[in-house]
Order: sequence, then C-alpha cells, then structure tokens
Amino acid sequence: MSLLEARGLICHFGGVKAIDGVDFDLEPGEVHALIGSNGAGKSTLVGLLSGRIPVQAGSIRFDGRDITRLPAHARVACGIAYAFQITSVFPRLSVFDNVALAVQRTGARDLRAGTMAALDRVGLAALADRLAGALSYGHQRLLEIAMGLALAPRLLILDEPTQGLAAAEIDSFKALVRSLPATILLIEHNMEVVMDLAGRITVLGNGRVLARGTPAEIRANPVVQAAYLGGRDADA
Repeated sequence: MSLLEARGLICHFGGVKAIDGVDFDLEPGEVHALIGSNGAGKSTLVGLLSGRIPVQAGSIRFDGRDITRLPAHARVACGIAYAFQITSVFPRLSVFDNVALAVQRTGARDLRAGTMAALDRVGLAALADRLAGALSYGHQRLLEIAMGLALAPRLLILDEPTQGLAAAEIDSFKALVRSLPATILLIEHNMEVVMDLAGRITVLGNGRVLARGTPAEIRANPVVQAAYLGGRDADA
C-alpha cells in the first residue's frame, strides 16, 4: 500500500488551473522527485499535500487515513514534515533552540540528545550555540532540514533543499538523503541531484502530470524533453 495517495486533486486560483486533476502516490521509503517548469504547479501541489493550501476537489490519504481536510499542524502530527523553499528558521534563536522546538513536539524524553542528534546528522552540531540568523543561507537550509528531521517524520518534503549550498555541501546533502529512513518528496531544480537521488520522478506541466517514471524513463521521454529538460528553468 502507498504511504500517500492523492486522487483527482484540483486547486484553481481565479481562472488559473494551478492543479487540475492530479493523481499522485508515494511509496514507503522511496525518494520521489517532483519537477516541472516555472508555473507548472509544484508549489501548489506540495501545499495541498502538506495542508497549507485547502483542497477544492479530490482526496488525500496518508497511511490509509483520509487527511484531505486536516490542517497543516495536524498533518505534522500524522508524520508529515515540510522544509520550505524559503527558509523559515527563527533568526533570533540559537541553532540549538530552533531544533529543540521541533524535538519538543515529539515528546522526547531527552531534549538535548534529540536536538544534537538532528544537528549532527546535517553537520551543524558545532554551530549549536550560534544565532540562526548569523548562519549562511546554505547553513540555514540545513538547519531547516534538521528541524524537519527532529520531528521524526514518516514523510519529509524538501522544497529546493540544495538552493544556496556549495558543491561540497550538496554532496553531503545527497549522502544525508540516502541515509534517511523516511519517505522523501524532493522538489528540486538541480537536475543532477534529482537524477542521482530519485527512484521515481513526477513531471508537472500546467497543473497536470506530464509524465512519471524512473530517471532513465524521464530522460528518454520526448514530451518531457520538449517541455522541460531542454533547458527551461525548473524553479516553481
């Protein structure tokens, strides 16, 4: 059984069909990439799945449970964590305290151990006492991933996670993703990262699914090549 099943999702903004009848599945333990050109509907679809945008039609099930009408905070409690495209750290709190706030939500008995474990996993343990706002943009991205990991999610949604990362940091990020036990939904403009990490890829265009398949199948798909892989900007 799929971990997440979305059927017939619709979300229109005025006359714009941002998501227009999308079916989408995530299998337990997979890394699934979501790609598409500017305005394809990626951010809207992620908003629907995470509960930050209301579903106008269709359904979403997570681990067999209907979560279509659940708000975002309730979906977090179900095991869905979301690292935003734009960093959402608390700049005036320390790196440690940012992650500790997430660990607190899990009811962990040892707050410090849980916090440091998440920071260590993303390579930020040595910066635990630094103010989050003083970090480089790339390190803020990693901090947000640590905050997501601290929730011990079953599904972790990563929205443009390598944006602002140096080449060495991207290599470390890929190693991190491969080590995670959670199902990963990756929204990413860096096609090298997508093709290297994803087991399956879904391509959106004009609010609809253009194609889905393995990296090899997506590379060979003429519709995808014409609409996306020919060099158009993938940022949503």
